[in-house]
Amino acid sequence: MKIITKSHAAAMKANLSDYDDFCSKFHWEGAYDLLEGLPNGGLNIAHEAIDRHVAHGLGEKTAICWLSKGDSRREISYAELKDETNRFANVLAALGVHKGEKVFTLLGRVPELYIAALGTLKLGAVFCPMFSAFGPEPVKARMTIGEARVLVTSKTLYKRKIASWRTELPELEHILLIDSEDHSGEGTESLGPLMAAASTDFSIIRTEPEDMALLHFTSGTTGRPKGAVHVHMAVVAHNMTGRLALDLKAGDTFWCTADPGWVTGTSYGIIAPLTNATTMIVDEADFDAERWYRILQNERVNVWYTAPTAIRMLMKAGAELTKGYDFSQLRFMASVGEPLNPEAVIWGNNTFGMPFHDNWWQTETGGIMIANYASMDVKPGSMGKPLPGITAAIVKTSGDTATEITKPMTIGQLVLKPGWPSMIRAYLHEAERYRKCFVGDWYISGDLAMRDTDGYFWFVGRDDDVIKSAGHLIGPFEVESALMEHPAIAEAGVIGVPDETTGEMVKAYVALNPGFEENDALMLSLVGHARKRLGPAVAPKEIVFRKNLPKTRSGKIMRRLLKARELDLPEGDISTLESDEQ
Repeated sequence: MKIITKSHAAAMKANLSDYDDFCSKFHWEGAYDLLEGLPNGGLNIAHEAIDRHVAHGLGEKTAICWLSKGDSRREISYAELKDETNRFANVLAALGVHKGEKVFTLLGRVPELYIAALGTLKLGAVFCPMFSAFGPEPVKARMTIGEARVLVTSKTLYKRKIASWRTELPELEHILLIDSEDHSGEGTESLGPLMAAASTDFSIIRTEPEDMALLHFTSGTTGRPKGAVHVHMAVVAHNMTGRLALDLKAGDTFWCTADPGWVTGTSYGIIAPLTNATTMIVDEADFDAERWYRILQNERVNVWYTAPTAIRMLMKAGAELTKGYDFSQLRFMASVGEPLNPEAVIWGNNTFGMPFHDNWWQTETGGIMIANYASMDVKPGSMGKPLPGITAAIVKTSGDTATEITKPMTIGQLVLKPGWPSMIRAYLHEAERYRKCFVGDWYISGDLAMRDTDGYFWFVGRDDDVIKSAGHLIGPFEVESALMEHPAIAEAGVIGVPDETTGEMVKAYVALNPGFEENDALMLSLVGHARKRLGPAVAPKEIVFRKNLPKTRSGKIMRRLLKARELDLPEGDISTLESDEQ
């Protein structure tokens, strides 16, 4: 296994320069003390993200640098962001919205989305983001479960995705359109005139650390999405993990490519960068390799946080595309969404002179739990080590008990000791579903993993993804990573299918890089590569070519969807499906 070693000088400059020493001294109370709290007591995410910086003289600093699809550029200072979020909070108040009520957004990455998010939090209401690419049914389901009081959207999205069922949600009292200058739409209101008439003066409503702040929906194997409840206390973790896992420093230019419809786009695309007084890049456009390289260069990005799917797409475009660009300001790159294949980590090191630092967390954890740090050696394919203040373990569960596994590189359930600030507080209206997340003293992640002798954790697969073949437990990620080492493979998805002899057979679906064609010679090459790399017991017995693999908008390959279609089973909730070309 190739280890990417950090220089001593780079390690000393990192926020987390000595992992073991920092962990031994760290406590969440100290992280809480780094924040200011509300002037009238309590804790509010928006105050920590905006108002305290303005009060301390950072009002003229750029908070958001927004890049439109048409290449226009808008800088929003912390002072302007304070004024605009105050206006939005006043708009909500004038509409009769109260603390604790739900404000949903259905928007692309436009400034109004970020203003709505933070203005909602100032009022003490609950911010509930949705992907603009959702269809009518996923939007309706989330707003029904979440008891939406307000929706902020556009004229086009309203007509395509809301209008047909608008009257079925009586609790939805206000639909605010960001691009309409009149009130001609039935059941809608124009946000622009309301904002123009609203005052820039607003006193943030007192919220307590345990008051609900965020509602993120996550899909499961059933048809009903889960509403994960997070509270204002989560800002303690967002701020601290931004510093430690992403090495954010005040004055940095930071680019998180995630949409706020995904939890990463809120936790690390809004809250962590703003609470750490950085300038955050927001790009409205969809992925384009050359555009991304221009942004990294022209905006002089220091810290870049993206997803494995995007990295694989950059790899597919070829390293030659980076020639002529200046990335000298870039000092740290990180990835999240699904485990990052070792080849992608090494490619980053070869292409940018630094590796992508993979990290692991979930919608339910609210923030990064395990990470590769700026000061530590990177083991390509590893999730890294737990954040200071996080206790992670590998256990075997049986009923209501969990027994810790201490033998290195033994597969078991990845669990966390409850108590970190951004931990999910509930699934909205589903107490029993929430209770099942815990066994004994542990939060059960549902992921299988291993821990090596150095304390690094290694992802194996979701508990229901792991393949049991002839007495072997086979992690799909291991097989996918080996397949991706072949120069023809851009993406791979691996599942287990029933087999009379072995119990389950390993089957792989692969998408090809440009310049490669489906043929018998390539199939033989892939089979030979897999057998040599993995051995005959683990290598896939069947490989299927696909133009693309089904993925969620956060970049996760939907193995359960591949399996459902293979076995003609119910597909479950596919509302987060991004691409599915056959």
